[in-house]
Amino acid sequence: MPGLDTFKDQQGYEEEKNQTMTKTCTMDGAVDRNGRPAIRGRTGSWVAAILILVNQGLATLAFFGVGVNLVLFLTRVLGQDNAEAANNVSKWTGTVYIFSLLGAFLSDSYWGRYKTCAIFQVIFVIGLTLLSVTTYLFLLKPKGCGDEQSPCRDHSNFEFALFYISIYLIALGNGGYQPTIATFGADQFDEDDPKESHSKIAFFSYFYLALNLGSLFSNTILGYFEDKGIWTVGFWASTGSAGMALILFLCGTPRYRHFKPQGNPLSRLCHVLVAATRKWKVKITSDGDDHLYEEHGKQCSENQSRKILHTQGIKFLDRAAIVTSEELNQIDRCSPNPWRLCTVTQVEEVKCVLRLLPIWLCTILYSVVFTQMASLFVEQGAVMKTTISKFHIPPASMSSFDILSVATFIFIYRRVLDPLVARVRKKGLTELQRMGIGLVIAIMAMISAGVVECFRLKYARTNCAATDCESSSSLSIFWQVPQYVLVGASEVFMYVGQLEFFNSQAPDGLKSFGSALCMTSISLGNYVSSLLVTIVMKFSSRDDMSGWIPGNLNKGHLERFYFLLAALTTADLMVYIVCAKWYKYIKFEAKGGDDHNENIRQAELGV
Repeated sequence: MPGLDTFKDQQGYEEEKNQTMTKTCTMDGAVDRNGRPAIRGRTGSWVAAILILVNQGLATLAFFGVGVNLVLFLTRVLGQDNAEAANNVSKWTGTVYIFSLLGAFLSDSYWGRYKTCAIFQVIFVIGLTLLSVTTYLFLLKPKGCGDEQSPCRDHSNFEFALFYISIYLIALGNGGYQPTIATFGADQFDEDDPKESHSKIAFFSYFYLALNLGSLFSNTILGYFEDKGIWTVGFWASTGSAGMALILFLCGTPRYRHFKPQGNPLSRLCHVLVAATRKWKVKITSDGDDHLYEEHGKQCSENQSRKILHTQGIKFLDRAAIVTSEELNQIDRCSPNPWRLCTVTQVEEVKCVLRLLPIWLCTILYSVVFTQMASLFVEQGAVMKTTISKFHIPPASMSSFDILSVATFIFIYRRVLDPLVARVRKKGLTELQRMGIGLVIAIMAMISAGVVECFRLKYARTNCAATDCESSSSLSIFWQVPQYVLVGASEVFMYVGQLEFFNSQAPDGLKSFGSALCMTSISLGNYVSSLLVTIVMKFSSRDDMSGWIPGNLNKGHLERFYFLLAALTTADLMVYIVCAKWYKYIKFEAKGGDDHNENIRQAELGV
């Protein structure tokens, strides 16, 4: 029958064409800048990702070019005392991380990741430019002031206002950009493609490496100029670096892959909680998921994000998706009341956030350990032998060993450890396992720091009556290298694993929020560390004792504080193991069917 043969030939042609286009289009729902399904060979992958990695390195250099010596600028140029300057820097740093939540919200809800990154980077450059101009024209007066020996004159309220506007514009720009750029970089890889999925995992390691390399340059080269009082050069270099980062980012515009924003997640959260509460008397049956509501196809659904499969647990929320007799007619008309009936995907979004929170809380104490590099490690190094021949080693520069450790262990993990574990276990370490390893290494770092402090005190000068115990220990500062190296190794497992985990486990409409959780963990780690020091000093200070961490460390017991952190991190590890075992991974519905065929037709029209 010729007609039947023609139909079969046509059907075979359509199937072959669909298979070809499936290989051409991404499978994860990404689109190009025109809103058409992204073509694999023309968008994304490492071409776009490398631009983002270089952008991240340059932006980090610019940010830390200001932040690394901001406390010195406040004391030497603006005339603030140490306590006031430290307090202002803490507020500024905390504000950066608060703005990260704002950037994540705008990215996930309304602007999308590309627009959010571009807008906040422009704000970042404006803030740095204003800071550089303000410093040159108003703050460094008389000329040549700002170093350790030459304080600057008093400044007017107008000059103070310009300064604070500029640094908080920097905080807004960097804070809103940081969580979004990590997620946007991951978007350039199709996680439904085996090869690109592997590249996506590698991207987070290289992203964290780019961040560290940028901070290495600012901590050493720019930090040197600023320490010598050459503030204008340091700030203009940061401005130029941020400008280059913005230009590079915009150059990749034709190449980027995008995901459409999913709307306000807070409203979806409220819908689920209210709907579940309204149905608190409805009985939950055990006959599978057939009684739960989900939108299929396009006739009712405007949101084309991936559907999340139903999971057991937190069953109270399942009531929000139970279809009652009153809601059947509304479903037929595609007009269900969102305050009475929610989809399984909406319910699972809320469950996902609730399951992520315990894991996130366990990472805060790790951040307390991490923050010691910028505080107590530096104070400890300052009372050790910091000279080799006549060359002085700034205690803060020892953080370079942390950065070198990060670079080394990223290579060791990617090239040696991960392939070896995969060969033995048939699969590599999961993100949760790697985060647990990071906690173990952090415990080792604190023990190492405590042991070094014991030996530092042993080698301190014993003639305290004559010197009032103010002299440094004869123990070389290079004995701190192991604790810096261990912290760097723990970062590779904890922070890189944390970025991967929150990105993979956050629902499609909350990806940037997942990255923002990593930043808020570091922020809360700073606050908890400050609180812990205050509590320790209150309980360890007596009439005849100056406490564990006095101004003169030779009269204190800093090693006890390090060992306390090791003990607290050990307890945190135990809680983390319980939370990790309880955690249920999110499962997405496979792409395909009519929706994917429609994407193929759209891509064909755009070719």
